[in-house]
Amino acid sequence: MVAQQLAQDAEAYERLGRSLREQPPQLAVTVARGSSDHAAHYLGYLLMHRLGLWVSSLPMSLITLYRSPLQCRGVLGLALSQSGQSPDLIAPLEHLRQGGARTVALVNAPGSPLAAAAEFELPLRAGPELSVAATKSYIAQLVAGARLVANWQRDAELLAGLQALPESLEQAAALDWSLAVDRLRGADRLFVIGRGPCLAIAEEAALKFKETCGISAEAFSSAEVQHGPMALMGQGFAALLLAPRGPAQAGTVALAERLREQGATVLLAAPPGTPGADLPLHPAAHELLDPIAAVQSFYPMVEQLARARGMDPDRPPHLRKVTRTA
Repeated sequence: MVAQQLAQDAEAYERLGRSLREQPPQLAVTVARGSSDHAAHYLGYLLMHRLGLWVSSLPMSLITLYRSPLQCRGVLGLALSQSGQSPDLIAPLEHLRQGGARTVALVNAPGSPLAAAAEFELPLRAGPELSVAATKSYIAQLVAGARLVANWQRDAELLAGLQALPESLEQAAALDWSLAVDRLRGADRLFVIGRGPCLAIAEEAALKFKETCGISAEAFSSAEVQHGPMALMGQGFAALLLAPRGPAQAGTVALAERLREQGATVLLAAPPGTPGADLPLHPAAHELLDPIAAVQSFYPMVEQLARARGMDPDRPPHLRKVTRTA
């Protein structure tokens, strides 16, 4: 799926990248819900880290409920969605565009209302998402976000890393994470911990634990969790820590050891050779793409864990495929 996305829409990415280089925005806002919001956090991190652009997540109720007079000039509006159907995504994007912002829809449904509301459309090309819990469309959003940044910067190294990503994902999907199934089979409380661009993956993993496994899971950065949430970590509590390459790795590895000392059930996912690693992570061709490989390793494990707990991961209770909130 990623290979298919990367083989298409080069002109659309170049046109958007050219527009952003010629008239750089003053700031960006993301418009998304659920898994798409987690992908938006990854995109926002890349934009702040690589381009120095301020990015915030738009509280959609400011537009849909409170009719706030938000100023839109100089703003880049980035909407991310699988279906492109939810009114509380469409209305803010329309408001932004009408107010003079440049608007972009990263969406999986061709011809959707969200795509029609945007000035620029970046199709995800993921094909039908049959499970209620989004997986491949989430990965497609991560890739599209990194591709947007690479084209904006004309970053040859990141673009080359993206072209190598399908092979990296195949290797990541084949890694053995069965230890996590064994250790988390009876878990009912869980923290998922990451930092930097991998915090978006921790957020997605926590959601999938909730949706497919019925586990009460929360995502934290490896820094934030050491404040109030640390008081919960002890016997009977579990933690999955994601520690790919990068400046945040050392702190996350050290935190894993501290949690072990407190008696928590700890699973540290890190590249081979990392001290204390329980689960392997496959490094991608570019360090900023490592989080995408990490979630590709996570998804098969959480699917197996759901079935081990007697649940159908494709049909979580009380959820629908398309959620239309106002």
